[in-house]
Amino acid sequence: MRLALLLALGLASTAAAAASPVPLTGPLPVPGDRWQAKAHEIYQHAIETPTVEGRGQVPILAQWLADQYRAGGWSDADIHVVPYEGNPGNRTAALIVRWPAAKPSGKKPILLMAHMDVVEAKPEDWSVDPFKLIEKDGYYYGRGTSDIKEGVTAVTTALLKLRASGFKPTRDIVVLFTGDEETSGKGADLGATEWRKWTDADFALNSDGGGGGFTPDGRPLGFTLQTAEKTFSMYTFTVRNKGGHSSKPRPDNAIYQLAHALERLEAYRFTPMLNETTRAYFSVRQQGEKGPLGDAMRRWLANANDGAAADLIEADPTAIGLTRTRCVATRLLGGHADNALPQLARATINCRIMPGTEPAAIRDELERVAADPGVIVERTDNQAMSLTSPLRPDVVAAYTAAIHRRHPDSPILPEMSTGASDARPFRVAGIPVYGTDGSWGIVPDDERAHGRDERLPVRSLYDDVDHWVDMVTMLAGK
Repeated sequence: MRLALLLALGLASTAAAAASPVPLTGPLPVPGDRWQAKAHEIYQHAIETPTVEGRGQVPILAQWLADQYRAGGWSDADIHVVPYEGNPGNRTAALIVRWPAAKPSGKKPILLMAHMDVVEAKPEDWSVDPFKLIEKDGYYYGRGTSDIKEGVTAVTTALLKLRASGFKPTRDIVVLFTGDEETSGKGADLGATEWRKWTDADFALNSDGGGGGFTPDGRPLGFTLQTAEKTFSMYTFTVRNKGGHSSKPRPDNAIYQLAHALERLEAYRFTPMLNETTRAYFSVRQQGEKGPLGDAMRRWLANANDGAAADLIEADPTAIGLTRTRCVATRLLGGHADNALPQLARATINCRIMPGTEPAAIRDELERVAADPGVIVERTDNQAMSLTSPLRPDVVAAYTAAIHRRHPDSPILPEMSTGASDARPFRVAGIPVYGTDGSWGIVPDDERAHGRDERLPVRSLYDDVDHWVDMVTMLAGK
């Protein structure tokens, strides 16, 4: 999910227009800087361990990272490499590390999150080896450079640096790195349930959310603070028919009947809704939006029942999915022979549902959209309803201060992701989660997560380490 929403924006605020450009290549690593060297070591080892589903490399990386924490002063009792099965046949692992409070304040722990797995990358599709860390032209290249082995690296290096500096946390700090976020997400489910004895926390900070962007000439577009995700849920439209010989067509054809229901779905728009996160997001964004789009944002903020204004916002490519639940057909199955009338036609429907809306209620609404008793609408998963995390003043203040220490002109926007991450199960379990990473990229050139020649500016990695040092210091210190 790295840089998924903000980097799609052409956000042009007054502050951004007046800001000084940020050089892409500076400051680069300082020769002899111990912690930049350590970050590079961790980053390189993580990138060059191909933690793709089915290769068995996640447990190896988890054990190597565990050794870094041991060498940094953590005891074996506070380090757990936990094997588990994600998708059937995919043996993976999570790493859980606890740093007990040195000066207990009575506050519950903070949970720091990332995932170690990455999506597949085929060498023949890339201009460089995707599983070698390559540095050129001010960038690090490799699978996971931005999604999200920079998060694993920055969190780990920040904690090693803080411990070596004599930092005394006033609350326990817990690290959770899962091994299957890109596939089944089982590690996050276990983390929020069976592993709660290790992971229970006041709130979590997720490095797989947040982050920022700059235009090619260095002007800041802003940084997002992710506080919500839409619920991912799957449905089917199914039509059955007695079929027959294709030489004798009849009016009741399963494929046509399904197609008409899909046309109704294509035209349908769910009721728009604002929540705390999206209201805060559009409140910031409208300040720099001119013309009809900005006017629509201001109208909708003034009147959440102004559906026409929400429709105008939703029609803009930078705001798709931010005003309402969206459902779309993603797969089709139909017929059984070239010369036979279809006996079965089925469409798979993927829905991204607004937080706080029950997926079961969306099934009922889809049934009304299909408007045909011959179209059977079924839900095919049991995902729990996603929830929003409240905009905690302490987290908002810490994130804002950490970002502005390095990027003082960047606006901060609360974000609702249209995708999903490991945060969802924890929010469902009652632990608020905040996407608070400090890495950044150039828009649109660096939007390469899951794609060819994934990369991250060299400076961004080291900025992110310092960012996490600041976040932990402000939220677990004093």
